[in-house]
Amino acid sequence: MSYRKEKKFRLSKCDMDVLKEKLTLQGMQPLFPGRLISSIYFDNHAGDMFHDSEEGVFPRKKVRVRWYNNQSDFTEEIKISSFEGRFKTTKRLEKTHPRNKHFFTNYIDPDYGLLKPVIKISYNRSYYELQKLRVTFDTSITYQDLNVLEKGVFSDPENVVEIKTPMQCGDDYIQSILGNPTERFSKYCRGILSINAI
Repeated sequence: MSYRKEKKFRLSKCDMDVLKEKLTLQGMQPLFPGRLISSIYFDNHAGDMFHDSEEGVFPRKKVRVRWYNNQSDFTEEIKISSFEGRFKTTKRLEKTHPRNKHFFTNYIDPDYGLLKPVIKISYNRSYYELQKLRVTFDTSITYQDLNVLEKGVFSDPENVVEIKTPMQCGDDYIQSILGNPTERFSKYCRGILSINAI
């Protein structure tokens, strides 16, 4: 089990362009081509995963099915946040798997019980590396309520920069390079609040 540290902050498009230029001058290099990421997040009837994330409860988890670009290869991911750090488990879903559909079936979780698909989140992600840091820029973030499809798609006016490092990498080191304040940022929670899905 490999824990990692994640730091996030949100920026306007203009501020993100400025930050990207600044980090490029410091030696930031593209890691691999950008791609469109789409995920369907699950939660129980009470929205306990949403509430645990909003309140910063430990331990907590998120369950999602993810795919890249417009491909039909789906991956089931469980993200767990604990006092020790964060880690993620992934499992590729076979094409015959019952959840391998556009809108997925229910899911039984040992901690949260019966889960249902709640929200679809999509965004463009670009990948970079800077010294010991992996830096991603997420833009064109959209949210879609899967319970009321007639609501349409909500576009987030802000973008997200995320830094992933090994646990031993100090926060001061991250801050000295970025120079921007980090904060808790959950696309799932932001999407739920935006579309009032729970």
